[in-house]
Amino acid sequence: MEIFLGILIPFIGTTLGAACVLFMKKALKKQVQRALAGFAAGVMVAASIWSLLIPAIEQSENTGALSFFPAVVGFWIGVLFLLTLDHLIPHLHVGSEQSEGPKSKLGRTTMMVLAVTLHNIPEGMAVGVMYAGLLAGNTKITAASALALSLGIAIQNFPEGAIISLPLRAEGESKGKAFLGGVLSGVVESVGAVLTIIAVQLIIPALPYLLSFAAGAMLYVVVEELIPEMSQGENSNIGTVFFAVGFSLMMVLDVALG
Repeated sequence: MEIFLGILIPFIGTTLGAACVLFMKKALKKQVQRALAGFAAGVMVAASIWSLLIPAIEQSENTGALSFFPAVVGFWIGVLFLLTLDHLIPHLHVGSEQSEGPKSKLGRTTMMVLAVTLHNIPEGMAVGVMYAGLLAGNTKITAASALALSLGIAIQNFPEGAIISLPLRAEGESKGKAFLGGVLSGVVESVGAVLTIIAVQLIIPALPYLLSFAAGAMLYVVVEELIPEMSQGENSNIGTVFFAVGFSLMMVLDVALG
């Protein structure tokens, strides 16, 4: 039950954020979107370091001077995995007029949901690999540290849910469809978490690689999507300030609970 709830918490965060479309009449202001993107980026960077990369290195400490190897290899595989998905799946980032990936006849709203779904894949894997390590009895991963990551992802998923559902509403979708689009973009996190848990149970020695894989994929999303989004236009320092807020919050969560 503890693991089930841990996997579900990030999805609840996305759903609550998406529900904002049911109560708000207007789209988010650009400054607010930049602040939320910066906050999400800060949480993801801190989670990548304290929850994923450092534990990945600690898992391999018995290899001595080469303890960094699994972390580096997994990190780069994660980066290249997201890069590949970026090129294979048509998607449209919120606030952008130019779609990415192969040419497609998909509608704008569908491609916007796909963009956020791509974003959520590494987050689901990150939660999944932490709970997989907990299930495997790994002494470096505690229930508290897994919960800290799950809560951190859920906190940054709340604004993400709003960021996708409100623009969908602005594109002309009904409130119900806009809410559903936001919810569906978060489903992939729970699915990714479950699949990752299954994968790790089959190949326990791969845990350090999967931890750093999730970190690489998350940092790819931060640099490729969130940092440009938080920095564009006037008053870009708003995004930077909220990046620091998100980073600090996730760092405190991880260190205090881990």
